[in-house]
Amino acid sequence: MKLGFSWRVLVFIAPALLIYATFSALPLLDTLRLGLYSADETGARTFAGVSNYITILSDPQWSASFWNAMVNNLKFFGIHMLVQNPVGLLLAALLSLRNVRFAATYRTIFFLPTLLSVVIIGFVWQLILSPLWGVSERMLSFVGLGDWFAPWLGLEDTALVTVSLMSVWQFIGVPMMLIYAALIAIPEDIIEAAVVEGASPWRIFWQIRLPLILPTLGLVTILTFVANFNAFDLIYTVKGAVAGPNYSTDILGTLFYRTFFGYQSQVASPTMGAAVATLMFLVILVGVALYFMVVQRRLQRFAL
Repeated sequence: MKLGFSWRVLVFIAPALLIYATFSALPLLDTLRLGLYSADETGARTFAGVSNYITILSDPQWSASFWNAMVNNLKFFGIHMLVQNPVGLLLAALLSLRNVRFAATYRTIFFLPTLLSVVIIGFVWQLILSPLWGVSERMLSFVGLGDWFAPWLGLEDTALVTVSLMSVWQFIGVPMMLIYAALIAIPEDIIEAAVVEGASPWRIFWQIRLPLILPTLGLVTILTFVANFNAFDLIYTVKGAVAGPNYSTDILGTLFYRTFFGYQSQVASPTMGAAVATLMFLVILVGVALYFMVVQRRLQRFAL
């Protein structure tokens, strides 16, 4: 009986395992393998060990680009953590309150940008923020803030923040819906008991509702981290592969693209590109491991 059941389970999960191995596991392993080789002018590959990684991390020409992309990626992630997730928490908390009119409509509106193509998002925001034909300067002038307008996408100091906020606007519906689902799953008996004891809505949120959704907040954090360090499409759509101006919006995803496929004067190098992709994978792996070793353990202790 046990043997038959095991075979049934294996047959059931075999298609999913085959798809995962073909499109995820095997490409990842081949990327790790390719990063250990170097190629000459003819394209012939020879085993080079970790020399590609030493070059990326220590060679002045490569390390400057890599660490610039790494720092920009950390800023990109930090803006999402400081803006996207708190605002998503606030929206979820407001929409989970009782007797909120048109709550379903608001949820749909906030989540709708997530369903749109990144190309559409980038093109629309470029039109809005354009100093030539955009409407942002006129809208700021309408509320008396016209002097604040600047070509934010064209300035090194503001380009990365602007693109990050565009990404926040598009994906804020994801943390909102995850947190909202966690909030409405809290048993009503707990909330009603707190109301009977005379607790204010503010105290109920901070001392009851928020602690109960900490695991969901941890999940949102790790999903944000993985998504941000895999980001590429919005930067490429808005600023191109060079991630200008002067690589001020360059992140690991765009650096990998230029390295692997080549762009303008940069010659394509699949082996170096594989090394960059491997470093991206290691950054994500370390971040996820630290989350489970530090944050997840504390959340489990708190739950107990």
